[in-house]
Amino acid sequence: MSGELLSGTDGGRAESSRQAGPKARIPDCPLARTVGVIGPWWTLEILHEVLDGHDGFEAIRRNLETPAEVLRDRLAQLVTRGLLEARDGTAAPEDRTYRPTDSGRALRPLILAMAAYGNRRLCPADRSLVVVDAATGAEADPVVVDRVTGRRLDTGGFLFARGPKASEAIIARYPQVPEQR
Repeated sequence: MSGELLSGTDGGRAESSRQAGPKARIPDCPLARTVGVIGPWWTLEILHEVLDGHDGFEAIRRNLETPAEVLRDRLAQLVTRGLLEARDGTAAPEDRTYRPTDSGRALRPLILAMAAYGNRRLCPADRSLVVVDAATGAEADPVVVDRVTGRRLDTGGFLFARGPKASEAIIARYPQVPEQR
């Protein structure tokens, strides 16, 4: 994701009061910054539609059953926050199509993992939407792995450690990065 989005800046614009939510307890926490980028629940819902190819205003409105005025506002917020861009920027909002930015596309693995997580406690017959391999049709079980080692991150071999710009709150809670072996 872009440094601007993750740094918590928004180009000098104040966040909309409708993007409510409590202020992060620890401002430099990467989890809080990510939640700040994602914002309200509908962000992932709209990104899911666009990432699945339903990129026209009317298709998104119909699929999400969202009033046009509400959807116009939400799409404008996602464009302002750098998650979507309007392909037809000069057209009326109802005539625009949208595509994810690099920051928006970077959320796709999170969306897929969240969908799979939501299905975990359901028996297969009760699942309304599943993640599948497009080539084989086999249900996928998304996991997060370290890009360098390929090891799964949901094991005990990974921990949080403070980074070089850690605040006092982070320093008090997390260890230094262990020495490289």
